[in-house]
Amino acid sequence: MVLINYDDNEKKKNKILIFAANGYLGKFMVKASLSMGHPTYVYVRPSKPNDSSKLQVLKDLQSLGVTIFQGELDEHEKLVSALKEVDIVISTLAVPQHLEQLKIIRAIKQANNIKRFIPSEFGNEVDRVSGLPPFEAILENKRKIRRAIEEANIPYTFVSANSFASYFVDYLLHPNDKTTLPHITLYGTGQAKVVLNYEKDVAAYTLKVATDPRAENRVIIYRPEGNIITQLELLSLWEKKTGQTFKRVHVPEEEIIKLTETLAFPDNVPPAILHNIFIKGDQMSYEISKNDLEASKLYPEYKYTSIDAYLDLCLVNAPKPKLATFG
Repeated sequence: MVLINYDDNEKKKNKILIFAANGYLGKFMVKASLSMGHPTYVYVRPSKPNDSSKLQVLKDLQSLGVTIFQGELDEHEKLVSALKEVDIVISTLAVPQHLEQLKIIRAIKQANNIKRFIPSEFGNEVDRVSGLPPFEAILENKRKIRRAIEEANIPYTFVSANSFASYFVDYLLHPNDKTTLPHITLYGTGQAKVVLNYEKDVAAYTLKVATDPRAENRVIIYRPEGNIITQLELLSLWEKKTGQTFKRVHVPEEEIIKLTETLAFPDNVPPAILHNIFIKGDQMSYEISKNDLEASKLYPEYKYTSIDAYLDLCLVNAPKPKLATFG
């Protein structure tokens, strides 16, 4: 039997094109692509002479050796031209732009040279979960993109990265807050299991699956054992590391549901997401079978950052506020 080294395909150094490279997750994707030695390209909106911050971002990308294409998603021929220069496409477009990926799909179909397309998902496994109406609308848009890719017969990998650790640890625990923390908010009972993956690891796994033949036309789930945790466990772990005790304030499920029904769009979306992840526990609502691809099992050699280790990073980097202590 011949054993295949699935890292061999990465030695070819596929050309990677990233959409929304200057966004929250896109920046991690660019760094991961460069660190793995891929010729890295980005497609960004044209910069304006008076937009100094964006011009600086582009300058920084160029200094790293990134090739920049500037254009709108509506500029079909320009988009096709850029796609013809690369092998792999990774989209990290934000939620309001998810359906804009239909334009990317049409361009990929015409370019007819893309080896793999990874659309912007990076959350729950959309074909296995459901949510309250504001969140369900987001999930449905992601499903529409999946079906459009399949219909266009474009090689793909769909990524279920679950939740971003940095984002939600900051949201739940406020480790960088310099003021006195009166309490920690918990949604529902705090006992639903969630999956918190460090953004750096999400990007690294994504660049690995982008060139892995085992992940072609498959869904891959990022669910490392060390990143499965409840809100109560997360808070207890943080208390142990900081030596502090925080008052717990539970927001009942009924209150969250009511917010999704009474707030106007888009303010009704965040509580619907909180309900799905931290009350309903949808990220752990299904079993991973032997036919599923799970990132930490697929790449056991990659040392991901566990949530315990990530909290250690927070502890090192956090300011030393005067925290309220409760018996």
